[in-house]
Amino acid sequence: MSLSEAGENTQDGASGARRKRRFDDVLSVVRALQPGYPVYCLRPKLLTRTAKRFISMFPGTVLYAVKCNPHPAVLDAVYQGGVRHFDTASLPEIAQICDTYPDAHAYFMHPVKARAAIRMTYKAYGIRHFVVDHEDELNKVLEEAGGNDIVVMVRLKTEDTGDSLYDLASKFGAEPAEAAALLRAAAAKGCRTGLAFHIGSQCREPKVYRRALALCSDIIARAGVDIDSLDVGGGFPAYYTNAVVPPLEDYMTEIRGGLNDMGLKPTVEIFSEPGRALVAAGCSLLTQVQLRKGDRLYINDGIYGSLSEMTQVDIRMPVRLIRLKGETSQNLRSFTLNGPTCDSLDVLPGTFDLPEDVREGDWIEIDQLGAYSNALATHFNGFYPETFVEVHDAPPADMS
Repeated sequence: MSLSEAGENTQDGASGARRKRRFDDVLSVVRALQPGYPVYCLRPKLLTRTAKRFISMFPGTVLYAVKCNPHPAVLDAVYQGGVRHFDTASLPEIAQICDTYPDAHAYFMHPVKARAAIRMTYKAYGIRHFVVDHEDELNKVLEEAGGNDIVVMVRLKTEDTGDSLYDLASKFGAEPAEAAALLRAAAAKGCRTGLAFHIGSQCREPKVYRRALALCSDIIARAGVDIDSLDVGGGFPAYYTNAVVPPLEDYMTEIRGGLNDMGLKPTVEIFSEPGRALVAAGCSLLTQVQLRKGDRLYINDGIYGSLSEMTQVDIRMPVRLIRLKGETSQNLRSFTLNGPTCDSLDVLPGTFDLPEDVREGDWIEIDQLGAYSNALATHFNGFYPETFVEVHDAPPADMS
C-alpha cells in the first residue's frame, strides 16, 4: 500500500492533490493499522523546518539531492521549506522535478550522461547546468546541448581525507591539471563555466570544505578563466547513535571562510547539494517482529529493503519498541535483527538494544531513515516497503 492509497484526499504542496493518512504519533499508527508490513512514518513539518534552517545558513543556493529520497511527499516537504533548486542525476529525476514544480530548477549533476538524456533535458526541460569531468564528456555535452547558453561545471577530484563515510572522489572527478584544461576548453567554446566537488557523504570534518575551496582557487588561477558558478556539493552530516558530528554552523563557517579567501566576483553563483542533512531525521520506519529465536528477531524489513545502507557503512539508528497491550520490560538486551527474505545475508550488522521481553507481534520503530532507505529498496523475494503515513510526534532521536 502506498501513500496515494492510504487516506483521505487533501491538498498539500505545490504538486497538487496528495492522498495522505495522517496520525498524531506513531503509536496511533500502530493502533489504527496494526500493520504486518513496514510503514514509513514521515514527519513533513520536521523536513520543512530543516530545509528552512539550511537555506537560512548557506551562503548561496541550496539544491536538494533528489537521489537521497525522491518520494513525492518528501519533495513536497522540502519544497514547502523553500527549496526551489534540485540536484538531479538522470532524465527521470529531472522530469519528476520539472513536471511537478513549474517554478523549480533542476541541474544535471551526473558527470556521465547518455546523449539522449542531454538532448532531451536541454530541449524539453530547459536544463542549462551540466557537470563534466572528462574531455569526451565535455564534447558530448557541446554536441548535444549547444554552447553559449549552457554552464559547464567541471567536477574536480578532492583529497581522500578519511573523514567521510563514502569517498565520492574515487569514481568521479578530474585531477587539477585536467580540471583547468576543461575550464579553458569550455570557455573557448563560449560556455559559461563553473567548478564542482563532493567531499563525500556524512563528512565529519568541516575543514575539508575549506581545503577543497583552496584547491578550486588554485585551479581557477591555473586555468586563467573567470568562473560563473561554484558547487561545494553535499556531505553535510546527519545524527546517528554512533556518529558524533559537528554542528551545521561549523560547516558554514568553513565554507564562508573558504569563499572569502577565494575573492570571487559577487556575480558567481554558489551552490550546495545537501541530501542526508535535509531528510534523514524526517522519516522513521515501523517494522514488526514476526518471530523470536533467543537473541535473534525476525522483522519484516531488511537489507534488501529500507536498511541496505547499514551494510555499507557504520551507521547506527535509534530504535524503540512499541507494544499495544501490556508493559515492556525496563531491562534491555542486545538483539540481532534479521530481514524478511530467505537470503541468509539478510541480517543487519551489529546488535540493537531493546526490552528483554520483546516478542512476536511487537513493533520496532527505527529512526533516522529519511535518507537512502526507500530510494534503495528492492523487490527481492516479493518484499517491498512502500507504505507512507504522516505523523507529528517527535522522532525517537529527539527522545534519546
